[in-house]
Amino acid sequence: MLNPRAKCPPGFARAEEDDFAAAVLDGLSRPLKSLPCRFFYDARGSELFEEITELPEYYPTRTEAAILKAHAAEMADGIPTGSVLVEFGSGSSLKTEILLRQLPQLGAYVCVDVSESALAAARARLASRFPTLDVRPIVGDFSRPVAFPEDLAGRPKTGFFPGSTIGNLPPAEAVCLLQAFAAGLGANGRLIVGADLKKDARRLHMAYNDARGVTAAFNLNLLTRINRELAGTFDLGAFRHEAVYNPRDGRIEMYLRSTHRQVVGILGRPFHFGAGERIHTESSYKYTIGEFQELAGSAGWKPRRAWTDEEALFSVHELVTE
Repeated sequence: MLNPRAKCPPGFARAEEDDFAAAVLDGLSRPLKSLPCRFFYDARGSELFEEITELPEYYPTRTEAAILKAHAAEMADGIPTGSVLVEFGSGSSLKTEILLRQLPQLGAYVCVDVSESALAAARARLASRFPTLDVRPIVGDFSRPVAFPEDLAGRPKTGFFPGSTIGNLPPAEAVCLLQAFAAGLGANGRLIVGADLKKDARRLHMAYNDARGVTAAFNLNLLTRINRELAGTFDLGAFRHEAVYNPRDGRIEMYLRSTHRQVVGILGRPFHFGAGERIHTESSYKYTIGEFQELAGSAGWKPRRAWTDEEALFSVHELVTE
C-alpha cells in the first residue's frame, strides 16, 4: 500500500508558470522524451477527443454514463439537503446532469475547469434545464486548492470526478490528488470518482488504436500545436501513433514514434530523434476494484460503495473521509 503521508511528487500541483513552451522544451530534452497529456486539449484536440468518445471501440464514456444512469439515485442517497456538489474538471458537465436529476435538494453546484468558455456554455445549458439550481463556475486547475465562495465554505460537500482522469496520473500522483480533494471537501466529505477497470488486453488495444484513426489524429495533433504555437518544424508524416498495454504496470502507454533519424526545431532549438525513438504522450492506468480502493485508502479515504457494468469494463466509486 502507498504511504498516505508520502511527499507528493515535485510538480504535482501544476504551477501557472509551467506553460506549454517550458513543458515541451523540458520534456523533449530528456533521454526518454515525453510531453504532458494535459496539452492535448487545444480547440482541435478537444474536438477530436469528443469524436473518440463516440467511437465503437472506445467504451469508457458510454459505459460510465450507463453506470451513472443505472445508479444515480443510490449515489445521491445520503447527500444532505443544502449541500454542495463540486465537480473537478467539469468540462461540458454533460454526465453531471444524470446526477443532478437526483439532487433536487442540492444547495449549489460548483464546476471547476480551466476553460472559461466551457464553463459559460455549461452554465447556460444547466440554467435552462435546472432553473432553480445555483450554479457557481470557478475557472481554475482542479489539482490546486479551490477557493469556494464565502457562503458555500461551511456547507457539506460531495466531489464528483468522472471520466477516469484519475488513471492519467501515476499512482503516487493519484494519491496526492485524492488527498487534495479530501482537504478541499473538508470534514464529512464524499467523492464519486470514475476509474477504468483492468480487462482483456485486446479490448484495451482496440480502444486506443481505433480503426478510423481518430486517436492517432488526436495524438499527432499535439505536434501540430507545437508547430503552430512554438515555431515547431515537426513533419507529421514522420511520426506514427502507437498505443500499447503494459501489463506489468497495468496501464496503456501512448507514444509518437519517429520513423527515421531527423532533427526538429522548436523555438530555434534543435531536437534530435533516432529512427524508432518515441515521445511518451500519455499513460492510462487500469485498476481492479480492490486496487483502486486500496489506492483511495492510501490517500485517507474510506471506500464505501462501488458500481460497475455487466461486462465489468468500468467502475464508479463512492469514497468518504474518515
